[in-house]
Amino acid sequence: MTKFLLAVHVLAAVITIGPVTVAASMFPPTARRALAGPGNAATLAEARTLHRICRVYAVIAVVVPVFGLATAHSLHALGSPWLLTSIALTAAAAAVLGFLVLPRQSAALTVLDGTADPRKAAAALQAVGRLSMHTGLFNLLWATVTVLMIVRPGSTTGA
Repeated sequence: MTKFLLAVHVLAAVITIGPVTVAASMFPPTARRALAGPGNAATLAEARTLHRICRVYAVIAVVVPVFGLATAHSLHALGSPWLLTSIALTAAAAAVLGFLVLPRQSAALTVLDGTADPRKAAAALQAVGRLSMHTGLFNLLWATVTVLMIVRPGSTTGA
């Protein structure tokens, strides 16, 4: 059962978190291109698609920690420092995505769509700049979690 839980956990991480990190990283340059060439329907469609990927896969990615906790429980590793650190970093990554990345993507899209209140447009444009930084932080958190999952201090794999 442990191998099944671990396999689902790893597959879910690859299939859900990978697309979010790539799409989130692609969004700021796409938004900048769209801002540089207003009226470009293809670039606007690309930005919308990237945002949709981030939103949908972020929801589906909830299975990653669920199966991760189930795997840790079956391995009796729930109290391990590396795992607790990974859990905290996962929660931080989810918070960065949910409270910083996705809202700033939405704000940028309102400007790109031309539906933003003109008074809010300038703030939303500044948000695109900060969005790159928050996306980088999100990706760094996930990279750290991935390294912890592979290296995990005290591992018995010998790797």
